[in-house]
Amino acid sequence: MRLFKSFKYAFRGIVYCVNNERNMRIHTVAALYVFVFSLFFEMSRTSYAAIFLAVAMVMAAELFNTVAEELCDMSAASFNPVVRIVKDMAAGAVLVCAVFAVAVGICVFWQPAAFLQIFQFFTSKPLMLLALAVSLVISIVFIISGPTGIRDRIRRKREE
Repeated sequence: MRLFKSFKYAFRGIVYCVNNERNMRIHTVAALYVFVFSLFFEMSRTSYAAIFLAVAMVMAAELFNTVAEELCDMSAASFNPVVRIVKDMAAGAVLVCAVFAVAVGICVFWQPAAFLQIFQFFTSKPLMLLALAVSLVISIVFIISGPTGIRDRIRRKREE
């Protein structure tokens, strides 16, 4: 039973980060698009493993960054230069992971023939292009507003 509670608490932490951190929503959306578009590429299990590890590193770094920010905000009632340095270093760790994740993505996805295949897929299927455009709009709304912002907006519309 304690094992299930530990998973519950872990998922609650992830959900908190998604709800409250725009950058975590950016990472989540980017990961979703990476995995969807990976279907167009010839990838080995090793390539998929590299992508999974890169995504996991970025998201874990963002979770740790959020932990650092929350603890710093809780411990310092006013501006503290040490708190600023700690927050900057935590953000820097996310940046390092994100830059190297992009490098992994370039190494794995640099397949010009696949880019042509993606282009031809969407130009030959206008409904799929429309679906992509709609998914991009939904993703942008999700990133900017977050799940709680979207929920609150829907509730306000229902009340009107």
